[in-house]
Amino acid sequence: MAAFYNEIDPYAARWLRNLIDAGHIAPGVVDERDIRDIRPEELHPYDQCHFFAGIGVWSHALRGAGWADDQPVWTGSCPCQPFSAAGAGAGFADERHLWPHFHWLIAQCRPPVVLGEQVASKDGLGWLDLVQADMEGSGYTFGANDLCAAGIGAPHIRQRLWFVGMEYGAGNGWDKRRTESSGRRAASRCSDGWLADADDAGLEGWLGVPERTDQRAAGAHGLADGERRACPTDGFWRDADWLFCRDGRWRPVEPGPFPLAHGATARVGRLRAYGNAIVAPLAQTFVETVMECL
Repeated sequence: MAAFYNEIDPYAARWLRNLIDAGHIAPGVVDERDIRDIRPEELHPYDQCHFFAGIGVWSHALRGAGWADDQPVWTGSCPCQPFSAAGAGAGFADERHLWPHFHWLIAQCRPPVVLGEQVASKDGLGWLDLVQADMEGSGYTFGANDLCAAGIGAPHIRQRLWFVGMEYGAGNGWDKRRTESSGRRAASRCSDGWLADADDAGLEGWLGVPERTDQRAAGAHGLADGERRACPTDGFWRDADWLFCRDGRWRPVEPGPFPLAHGATARVGRLRAYGNAIVAPLAQTFVETVMECL
């Protein structure tokens, strides 16, 4: 079976099963146990493992980026509450600091690629230091970047730390899909900070708005018909969340979560799931960039 989803929230777990049944995310099983109760040998049958899976956005983003369901990868968005400004500030002393357990499973099972994210706060950076040290100590090349959803046109910030760990030369399924030379290039670029935009365009360079021909946008910016120019209304949120104002400027409209759940059953559960989810288009962009590095 392709995927293993670990999620302790019953509402989100039911949501995951519905998404699997509808074919929106990789087929697999949903496990509702605490990550501390999962043993490494239980994970060997699965190509993909998604921990703290929420409503399956990592799987959705991987598919959108062209990552096959049977392509090996692990993902994990560890609980952010210990390191968020909105939390109690307990940090590493918080019982929800679950990275050590996630890392133990990684070290035992050796997935070829590990993707994850965390809140971009001062405490979150301290958390990332620990993650990098642990991953590199386990033989993984590590790269990370601080990205916001607004960077790809979203009408909200949603600042997060995104990271990737890659194991090179383990003879796993991923290595069989690439050449030895591309593997050396991946290890070199990532270890030199390629994902942090060192000697190449890097991840930030890939997040620029693509140019396109758009008569509506061209007119708003005083361009001739057919003239190409990057426009802030390009992207996933172009039609839904940008308004053309009477002063001739485009402005984003920030969506709130409450209208999404107004009048719906299990409203609190839905709001919690939305609030904990990663931004799918940004996650997809991040995955696409990782794939360029492989």
